[in-house]
Amino acid sequence: MLDFKIDEDLCIGCGQCASDCPATIIAMDGGLPIIPEDMEQYCIHCLHCFAICSEGALSLLGATVQDVLELRKNLPDPEKMEVLIKGRRSFRNYQDENMDPAEIEKLLEVAWHGPSGHNDRRLLFSLVDDKDVLDSIRKEAFSGLEKLINEDRLPEGMEMFSDIMEAWKQNGVDILFRGAPHLLVVSAHKESAAPLHDAIISLTTFELYAQSRGVGTIWNGLAMLTITELVPALRRRLQIPDDYQIGYVMGFGMPAVRYDRTVNRGKPNYVRIEK
Repeated sequence: MLDFKIDEDLCIGCGQCASDCPATIIAMDGGLPIIPEDMEQYCIHCLHCFAICSEGALSLLGATVQDVLELRKNLPDPEKMEVLIKGRRSFRNYQDENMDPAEIEKLLEVAWHGPSGHNDRRLLFSLVDDKDVLDSIRKEAFSGLEKLINEDRLPEGMEMFSDIMEAWKQNGVDILFRGAPHLLVVSAHKESAAPLHDAIISLTTFELYAQSRGVGTIWNGLAMLTITELVPALRRRLQIPDDYQIGYVMGFGMPAVRYDRTVNRGKPNYVRIEK
């Protein structure tokens, strides 16, 4: 049940909810929007109709205006968004401490609102929010890598993991997880409309919001390869079901360094398509 409701005292009959519906299932009947019962199955739960209603007259799936945020006058200005995007950096030095659990919950809740193909939203966040737990996962990862190296079973093209192992054994340098106290692995159901893209988008959303709150992040391709290609037991350790595809891995935590300015990466490489 969609529980599609219209407050007739508030509705002005503008029809925006109907014209903006991606599934085109909302019709206007006597100046009021309706969803015919036989069309409810085609709703993708995007809530565009709810978000676009200027009068707050529409409710769907139990959504109410009391539970959400107003956009008008609350959006960041373009200059600050530019600084955030241009100033985003990969952090490789972190404070050796756990973040406030409430802060992490907030980061995940916001990241959950990132876009997804066909609004599928079949994502799984595998979260390591305790540095001691991550330390045990780190030890399991290095143990698995050492076994592969000793048995000369490293896949071709991944010889650099021997150097990563050596840095860990000889100097205790964690190139694999970059010393981050926390880890987030995002996966998506393989039958989603765009599983890999959905996972990457959610991590991008997570990263930008995290860095706006002073939290450091790093896209971790080495950990990604370790989990997906080299030490598959880590996949089970992270409770990722077989029918889910891992999108990417991100380390995060409170940074031990501070960056004071953006950098200039020059002009974008693009082509203008003309008639």
